[in-house]
Amino acid sequence: MARKTSKATLALWTVVGWAAGFVIFFPILWMFLTGFKTELEAYSTPPTFLFFQWTTENYVAILEQRNYVKYALNSIILAGGSTLLALVIAIPAAWGMAFSPTKRTKDVLLWMLSTKMMPAVGVLVPMYLIFIWLGLLDTHIGLIAVLCLSNLPIVIWMLFTYFKEIPKDILEAARMDGATTWKEIVFVLTPMAVPGIASTVLLNVILSWNEAFWTLNLTTIDAAPLTQFIASFSAPQGNFWAKLSAASTLAIAPIVVLGWFGQRQLVRGLTFGAVK
Repeated sequence: MARKTSKATLALWTVVGWAAGFVIFFPILWMFLTGFKTELEAYSTPPTFLFFQWTTENYVAILEQRNYVKYALNSIILAGGSTLLALVIAIPAAWGMAFSPTKRTKDVLLWMLSTKMMPAVGVLVPMYLIFIWLGLLDTHIGLIAVLCLSNLPIVIWMLFTYFKEIPKDILEAARMDGATTWKEIVFVLTPMAVPGIASTVLLNVILSWNEAFWTLNLTTIDAAPLTQFIASFSAPQGNFWAKLSAASTLAIAPIVVLGWFGQRQLVRGLTFGAVK
């Protein structure tokens, strides 16, 4: 029997939900508004919220001074390439752990996840030296490999969770029909886990797109993504807040659009297996 909820309680929790959402969204809103201010107004005290002289000079200036398209293209290459490489590795790995587990499967999963607990700066020096030795500094290939490996534990964990919800009887039926392991993964398992894979892809793209530590330390010009584009507006002479906010808005715009159009798939993936 479903539990009844009064209208007052429902209204209260609705208000709480909207309030929490506004608090989370407010920094992004403030950044967006600051991008349309002059540098003088960006530093004004007390700060102005809506009642200021709106201008697009910051966007015009940064598009004329910086090659935004190049940085955006690099971000797309790095995020897309690292996500594709992570899926190629993670899908077979998650399949093996979900349908052919051993006594050490949980230990291996925890060990992989433990690598995310280590501060990235702890391995910066050896990674930097390896990149110089292999000639991968400021290259797409090197950054794709690093971003893939940094997000791989999360991708495997998510896919393992989704695959565990798929009945083993379906895979056994495919095996009885003569399906090989790869055909089983490609033609049976993967189509059934599309919602979970889609949400995993979207999350990995967001993580790779927003990665700043490795991209700032292992790139300079050729493979520099939008994180470098944003950082270029912070100079020793000071921070240009209005231009920095405009650059940040342009940097997050593509991923916001992607998240908006993929929100249905993301919700389906995050709730995959929750209701039986």
